[in-house]
Amino acid sequence: MSFLMNGPRRSPSVSTLGSASGNALTTPWRSFLTLIGVFFFWGFVAASNDILIPVFKQALNLEQAQSQMISFAFYVAYTLGSLLYLGASALWSGPGHDDLISRWGYSKALSYGLLISAVGTLLFIPAADQASFPLLLAGLMVVGLGFSLQQTVANPLVLLMGPAAGGSQRLSMAGGINNLGTTLGPLLVSYAIFGPMGGEGSTANASSAVMDLSAVKTPYMVLGALFTLAALVFYFKDLGRPTSSGSAKGVSDEGKRVFALPQVWGGMIAIFLYVGVEVATASNLPEYLRAELNLPVESFAPYVALFWASLMIGRWTGTAAMVQQGILGLSTAASRTLMRLVLPTAAFAVYMLVTALGGHDPFEHLAFLPALVVLVGADAISGGKAERQLALYAGLGMVSLVVGMLAPPQVGVYALTAVGLFCSTLWPCIFDLSLRGVGSATTKVSSALIMMIMGGGFVSVLQGYLADTPSVGIRGSFWVGVFCFAYLAFYALVLGKPRNTATAS
Repeated sequence: MSFLMNGPRRSPSVSTLGSASGNALTTPWRSFLTLIGVFFFWGFVAASNDILIPVFKQALNLEQAQSQMISFAFYVAYTLGSLLYLGASALWSGPGHDDLISRWGYSKALSYGLLISAVGTLLFIPAADQASFPLLLAGLMVVGLGFSLQQTVANPLVLLMGPAAGGSQRLSMAGGINNLGTTLGPLLVSYAIFGPMGGEGSTANASSAVMDLSAVKTPYMVLGALFTLAALVFYFKDLGRPTSSGSAKGVSDEGKRVFALPQVWGGMIAIFLYVGVEVATASNLPEYLRAELNLPVESFAPYVALFWASLMIGRWTGTAAMVQQGILGLSTAASRTLMRLVLPTAAFAVYMLVTALGGHDPFEHLAFLPALVVLVGADAISGGKAERQLALYAGLGMVSLVVGMLAPPQVGVYALTAVGLFCSTLWPCIFDLSLRGVGSATTKVSSALIMMIMGGGFVSVLQGYLADTPSVGIRGSFWVGVFCFAYLAFYALVLGKPRNTATAS
């Protein structure tokens, strides 16, 4: 049974979930594995958007920039949700509580977020039946509002559920579950719209399938039911709550000091641009497939799924040390090397399996394997250190985008999908660096970071606008991502290094 305690080297004003073993904090695996289940939902919906974009673009004759409003509505909802949360916390947190999460507790806050997302899925019924773009955007926005609250709770809680040194690895493991959802999402939504063998055997029916959007609602109705079920599970669970500082003025003063730290405000910009490059690359990939490879929309799913699967591959690789020591109980260098090879191979095998089950040829994408070799080497060089990994992976992301723009499309498409490998662990690295030493301001900083997920909407629309510009085109539009990665490397090397913290003595 898990219980709350204050772990070593943590602020005494922040409660952490875990169990004590001597002087160390260990991960409560049952609670941890239950928690990271919600990461699957986030990934499924986010990646499914990349199928909805070309489908609605073709069905409603949208421009590329217009189609990116799907990403915009979904990701801007995170910002709106964070603002609503901060405002509601100021008004209704109650005496003795710094914010709503400290009043409700982690479990009930997760439950409420899941129920909000479930309400959003209901809008997919009229949106699909009426082929209504505004209703689709509204549904995605409400789902995103719920996700905003869920992420505000879940991300810092994952960091707190165990030793501080393993925080980014636990987030990587949670991210691996997230990317199982991102791998399945495009394939299942594509299957729902086009049926089996959509990319290889039903081209004749593709046009009518695309225009009949009623099939879109089915996977989202299933998701809504799962959201509701998960909400019930978490409502009756106890994951603890952050402890109150006991002084509203103290919290206010500490918050001001915290948000003045370069690691925090720089981290907010980093989250904006990281989510931006990840979402913009994925959501503009279908247009690259159409324009450069002349593929029909029903053939996009395996490539979109490969991009998101690459994030799963990267995150599974990033958890090698955690799996080796924390789960398998191994401690040798040989076993760590083995895990670095086994985990990405297993993740790629999952992609191959779900692609085959979706009616597509998985062996068509074996050309992606050299990118895995680069990933394994990069993971070994980084040594699991957040600053080093962020800088190295940002550099490799820039290289992948440049190759994607300059190489022949048969090669470029795999360079673009490989961007996911090098985005894979950037979220936990940025989150880890941003939250180091922020004390009782952890929840507020987390909410501010979640707010910056809106970068996924703004950057994708910017890239879509550039793609519509004849002098730039879809190839040249990926320079947007290069500039995003350049800032992330700068953050890792300069701004992200912790200096004075709010709780420093």
